[in-house]
Amino acid sequence: MKLDKVLLKIGEFGFYQKYLFCLICLSILFNGLYAVMSVIFLNSPNHRCKIPGIDNDTYAIQSTYQQNLINHYIPPPSDDDTHDYDQCHLYSFDVNDVKFDNSSRPINASLVECSEWVYSDAVFKETFTSKFNIVCGDKPLTSLVKSLFFAGKLVGAIVFGTLSDALGRRLTFNLSLMMMVGLAFGMSWSSSFEVYAVIMTAIGATTQGVFPVGFVLGVELVGPSKRKYAGIVIEYFFSVGLMLVAGVSYFARHWFYINIICSAPAILFVVYWWLIPESPRWLISKQRYEEANEILQKAAKVNKVVIEKNVFEKEINNSTPEPTGRVWQLFSTRVMLLRTLVILFNWCIVSMIYYGLSLNAGNLGGNFYLNMFLSGLVEVPANTMVLLLVDRVGRKKMYCFSMILGGCACASTIFPILYGEIENQSIITALAMIGKFGATASFNTIYFYSAELYPTVVRNAGMGASSCAARIGGIVAPYIADSAALIGGMVGKVFPLGVFGLVSIIAGLSSLYLPETLNRKLPETIEDGKQFGKSSTISKDKYEIKESLEHKPVVYENNGYIPDKEMTKL
Repeated sequence: MKLDKVLLKIGEFGFYQKYLFCLICLSILFNGLYAVMSVIFLNSPNHRCKIPGIDNDTYAIQSTYQQNLINHYIPPPSDDDTHDYDQCHLYSFDVNDVKFDNSSRPINASLVECSEWVYSDAVFKETFTSKFNIVCGDKPLTSLVKSLFFAGKLVGAIVFGTLSDALGRRLTFNLSLMMMVGLAFGMSWSSSFEVYAVIMTAIGATTQGVFPVGFVLGVELVGPSKRKYAGIVIEYFFSVGLMLVAGVSYFARHWFYINIICSAPAILFVVYWWLIPESPRWLISKQRYEEANEILQKAAKVNKVVIEKNVFEKEINNSTPEPTGRVWQLFSTRVMLLRTLVILFNWCIVSMIYYGLSLNAGNLGGNFYLNMFLSGLVEVPANTMVLLLVDRVGRKKMYCFSMILGGCACASTIFPILYGEIENQSIITALAMIGKFGATASFNTIYFYSAELYPTVVRNAGMGASSCAARIGGIVAPYIADSAALIGGMVGKVFPLGVFGLVSIIAGLSSLYLPETLNRKLPETIEDGKQFGKSSTISKDKYEIKESLEHKPVVYENNGYIPDKEMTKL
């Protein structure tokens, strides 16, 4: 609370904080790039088996002679398949003992799986998938790599979260940022699928040292009343990253050059070692008051404000440890057990839907690049809606509405797909984007909503458990997003968005069990957590920041609490 008073004096979001916050936001932009990079690199272009004996065979038809050869060797697609050819089989026959129908297709030939393919270059000149022929029987491997990325995020959340608390925000952030950039460059020269999978897993881990740790580093110098806004504004840069990768892909169209173009500017992050200071809040927690004072004095000087020379003189000999709790206490009573299970379930589902819809943008049909761009663009109004309305309508209403809206939109795609996928492509895309809108708004809301629901003594433990639940949802998401190709037929086409829609509605309805936290004194102890929500009395105090600083710390948290770690989706 002493630090919050100091921040009020030097400016809650002065020039110094804005400068540091912008530096952090630039790194978050690259997190957005890498979050959906696999959608580009592991995209499977339209393909068919290579015609035996033809060295210069191409997917595009070059001559009547080539068309006749294709009819000889390549089976037609199934009735519910929108591809031009069968993608994985070719006819095998004896030239001297075969009969053909009117379309020059063999009648008495057998089907065999092919080992060589040719690919369409209509969307991409080359992807990692087409370079190493990860198609047909190997197609599930692409989903595995996408899941490994999120498994890496789970490990990274634990490793870098621990390092952040032990070694400091600044060291952990810069170390993970340099690792992420180096791994991204190294990925361009992956010599095999296995190498690529390992690098993508490692990149997933490093993103958890960049986004959450960087986020904390940025907002811990922001005043209490501005933290919520800073926490949502930073999401805009993640969305810009999603849109930027679509734009770069449109012009480059080759996975190697896309990666180089996206990663090259990140080399400039090396200067962050000298530009970004340590978090004063972390220094205070380690009782390193002199170092914290130096940073605050510099902030005051940049903001053109004068503060006392040693703002922590009294705290040096009067520091008291903050109350702590254990994660098992979240399940110690029936009320806490049910509430925690609902929160964890919603974290898992909202993460699965958000990332599933992001990864599924490339499978929607129509213009690939436009779908990818819209998937990022739709997050901007979603973030804005949360920013403007969450303190007016309440956390629970905002979250429940967003989840059900997104779920109904996703589930509604079943009907235009069944009644004509090609004719209704624009409707399907629009509904999917509304689903992404709802998922984005839900994801942003659940962070501070769940943080406010957990009692103070177990808040960090609860947010850590929630982050793990979210990572599980992320691991499952690629398999659902790619299930259309794995299942096949009309069922496969409606399955991904249908599942996302159903579970989103269920999760949204389950959140009605949770109490509202807007304008309420938040729980501090486990006993407070048991009683929280049972009374309908709303505090008459509006919890203005300047007033709340004279009372218990828990009061100001209702207006801008950001947990120390695990508070952002990446």
